Amino acid sequence: MKQVVQNYKSGELAVLDVPVPGCKPGGVLVRSAYSLISTGTELMKVSEAGMSMLGKARSRPDQVAKVMQSVATNGVPATYRKVMGKLDSYTPLGYSLCGVVEQVGAGIDDVKVGDLVACAGNEHALHAELNWVPKNLYAPVPDGLAPRHAAFGTVGSIAMQGVRQGEPQLGEVALVIGLGLIGQLVVQLLTAAGVRVVGADPDPARCELAERLGAAACGDPASAAVEAAVAELTDGHGVDQVFLAAGGGSNQPVELAARLARDRGRVVDIGKCRLDLPWNAYYEKELDVRFSRSYGPGRYDPSYELEGRDYPIGYVRWTERRNLACFLDLLARGSVDVEPLVSHIADFDDAVETYRRLKDGELKAVAVLFRYPEQAEEQGESAAPEVSVPEVRRSGKTVAPARSANAPVRVAFVGAGNYATSMLLPHLARREGVELSTVVTTTALSGANAQRKFGFAQATTDLDTVLGDKSVDAVFVVTRHSSHAELTRQALLAGKTVFVEKPLALTEDELAGVLAAVGESGNDRLQVGFNRRFAPLLQEAKERFGARTGPASLRYLVNAGKLQHGSWYLQQGAEGSRFAGEGGHFIDTASWLLEADPVSVYATAAPGNEDLQVVLRYPDGSTATISYVTTGAPGFPKETLDLVADGKVLRLDDFVRASVHGRKKWVSSRLPKARDKGQNAELAAFIKAVRTGGPMPVPLESLVATTAATLAVRAGLAGGAPVTLARTP
Repeated sequence: MKQVVQNYKSGELAVLDVPVPGCKPGGVLVRSAYSLISTGTELMKVSEAGMSMLGKARSRPDQVAKVMQSVATNGVPATYRKVMGKLDSYTPLGYSLCGVVEQVGAGIDDVKVGDLVACAGNEHALHAELNWVPKNLYAPVPDGLAPRHAAFGTVGSIAMQGVRQGEPQLGEVALVIGLGLIGQLVVQLLTAAGVRVVGADPDPARCELAERLGAAACGDPASAAVEAAVAELTDGHGVDQVFLAAGGGSNQPVELAARLARDRGRVVDIGKCRLDLPWNAYYEKELDVRFSRSYGPGRYDPSYELEGRDYPIGYVRWTERRNLACFLDLLARGSVDVEPLVSHIADFDDAVETYRRLKDGELKAVAVLFRYPEQAEEQGESAAPEVSVPEVRRSGKTVAPARSANAPVRVAFVGAGNYATSMLLPHLARREGVELSTVVTTTALSGANAQRKFGFAQATTDLDTVLGDKSVDAVFVVTRHSSHAELTRQALLAGKTVFVEKPLALTEDELAGVLAAVGESGNDRLQVGFNRRFAPLLQEAKERFGARTGPASLRYLVNAGKLQHGSWYLQQGAEGSRFAGEGGHFIDTASWLLEADPVSVYATAAPGNEDLQVVLRYPDGSTATISYVTTGAPGFPKETLDLVADGKVLRLDDFVRASVHGRKKWVSSRLPKARDKGQNAELAAFIKAVRTGGPMPVPLESLVATTAATLAVRAGLAGGAPVTLARTP
């Protein structure tokens, strides 16, 4: 099997082939599914290993004292050989994972082969394909809890033990100093316990994350913001508890704790930070300083950890294992959410490179997981999640426009709802050379209304009337989302040029069905209503931006807002998610600006609402981040976009104003209140293609790639990992 190891003398990291551990009595053999990198403890160890011998000695004065004692007892030569022998050997990394029981040792009756368990211990929950774990260091994973989330069990137990040491009470106020992985979990646990939390960390991104996860306020400990927040929440008395979850050599955390704690408050040390307590400050307030020992009672007790001797619950309510099980239960019930903490998921084979990127600061992360491919596949979670981008295959025959170029383009509409009647038909009704032939609706009255208002020659509820009418050149599919793919498929097979509003399809099977119709009929005359790429303001801004030579970074904020009660968009079971319905708009716009199709998609959702973060990666290294939010201010613009590359920035403000900043600055004039999002120009391009028989406005391959990327968002949310967009026949 493979295991991540480090040579503490040389600093070398490696993934070694090592023997499989035996399954001893009193424990279970676990095959890893996910293991968690502690970006605090483990990176500190990795960094220390890269130091000189003098640097190692300075970082571990406790070990130096042991060496000096050994010199006094055994002499220099013997001590030197002992120390060098210990340093120049491989040591394991890791202490928090989730996996599947592969073998059960004698004396174990609470789990069986195939059960999912969370495991703890820096000797038993290692970054390795297989681990033997004693009974008191694993806990069964509740049904429905994702393995990647259960892998947080150990660090969650560390945070939980720290919170227990603070003895928080309902309504109290706590200060958490250090908002790394442990600090973020402490914030959530305190919030779940009814405590208002103030966070302190110099990293603005971590402060923002903690506030999203429940903190009342967060800020830089060197600023006045933290002190002001504490004063406001406590009426100037100070916080009831301070939790030190920071690391490093600064004494600032303990000094800040003394300044902001109330009289006789509690200070709990969870992390490994400098603790030169200012005597006067701690004495005058009579502060209660406490330490939190790792995962809880039982830690470092061989009879508990290795021999499985439990402590009676009447005497020790919360042990290591009970803390672990409690944290898993909180995760399963949604009281704690670790998904926003997952910054990166790496394949286990890439462990060495992942540690290097973390150490060098190239990878900024709160939490990083290793994914073990074989086990992920057994658990139904693809080791490398993929959504196929079907290859567009055309038959030997092609559909040529059987019409005179001078004849009017005869158009039929399937569906006449709000979007069709407000955004499409007004443009078509006044366009020269277009004849509105037939409107098909499910109810007679809506068809009659559309006929009266826009001048259709006839209205019907029979789709076959349109599909069988050879005089109809183009069919617009503007129905509810669930019917788009099937209606498009039928219209293509009938030889019609098709304009279908987004989305083209809600599932991979639906997308495959549309492409099968293209292959069978030879008819690839298809356009999806991705209108934003046709917006005149955005087109001009792109032209002003010019060509680029390096990769780009694109940020797209969509302030979607709340849906009205009763909206059919809320019928996700039948009509797909809201993002599945309109997300293609924003993906298509990003791909058009970056002039490529995405190769992978990563998606994460905010807990309890529809807010999404979607990250698209492109072949040249460019990235596009789409923030699709429903919780923003209604008065804020709906869409803002920034494109950055080659020392230039393109800015779009809700299709009202655009600017390009580079060697020269260009700012558009402000458009009228009615925003032009490109529908009219899109329809003009579509009608021209129908009239002339020329290429469709957007290549079919691009429409397929955008649709596949939109579908990949759902797969990414389910799997919690980047989804590869694989080009397949």
